[in-house]
Amino acid sequence: MSAPALSGVLEAAIYVDDLDATEAFYGGLLGLERIVRVDGRHVFFRCGTTVVLAFVAEATAHPPAPDALPVPTHGAKGPGHICFAAPDKGMDALAAHLTAAGVDIESDFRWPHGPRSLYVRDPAGNSVEFADPALWSLDV
Repeated sequence: MSAPALSGVLEAAIYVDDLDATEAFYGGLLGLERIVRVDGRHVFFRCGTTVVLAFVAEATAHPPAPDALPVPTHGAKGPGHICFAAPDKGMDALAAHLTAAGVDIESDFRWPHGPRSLYVRDPAGNSVEFADPALWSLDV
């Protein structure tokens, strides 16, 4: 029996240490819509049809209370990675926006098959990539 086809990634999690700085970066600078925030634990953002979950790792290591939803413990240690789809035609404007906001561009290059990627770090040190969706086209 084969697995059913999956239709995409519904959510992606990053782990942070400062929710105010996280909200300023993802909500303020990148313009993602905040869905919900629980101080000391998480802030969630909408990005197209996907949700970015930003958790304080230590807070997710505790089992849920008996009367809470049965979400298992999880978390990560150290910086992670997230990549946002950013069409090539808007990449120069995005790079200028990030630079004007004082965000250092760690890397800006074209992959051997043509798509461009920009890499920066968020306030928690996570690697944040902005890539032309052609990066993972079916021709790769």
